[in-house]
Amino acid sequence: MRRLASLLPLLMLLVACASTGGTAMPPLTSTATVDLERYMGRWWVIANVPYFAERGKVATADIYALREDGRIANTYAYRKAFDKPEKTMGGVATVVPGTGNAQWRIAFFGGLVKADLLVMEVAPDYSWALIGQPGRKLAWIFAREKTMDEALYHQLRAKFTAWGYGPETILRVPQLPAQTGQLGFQ
Repeated sequence: MRRLASLLPLLMLLVACASTGGTAMPPLTSTATVDLERYMGRWWVIANVPYFAERGKVATADIYALREDGRIANTYAYRKAFDKPEKTMGGVATVVPGTGNAQWRIAFFGGLVKADLLVMEVAPDYSWALIGQPGRKLAWIFAREKTMDEALYHQLRAKFTAWGYGPETILRVPQLPAQTGQLGFQ
């Protein structure tokens, strides 16, 4: 029973990722072209649309590594508080052929939880990336550094509005203790 209770949040994530919420908007698509070699490594989660699996976490990052089988190892690293140890959750991503490496199908927990994600845009120098989800329920702003210039953050956040997201749904993730409790942060 305890194992079943621990899987309930993961099943909810699956439903959230699979549902379009009845919106009249067509699914989000990406025209980005992603150089997978350059994309690999640690990306700090500067902001996201908070949902149960990431809400309340601090110092979060997604770490990607190419595997020998052509898929991508996806490690989500997080802390429950800055004075708590880092924890990780692992998944495996498969790039959808013909998408310029911009659409990924990620599976966690041996495929029990799956999500389609879109790399919407990447900086020319791969210093930041914008990640969406076809149903527009989830979004992320990634960066190679823990902090981001205020003007750049607002510029990137505004791009999601053009893609049909409500900008008020995207909140910053504290990466440094001083950011905890600040306006605009989770």
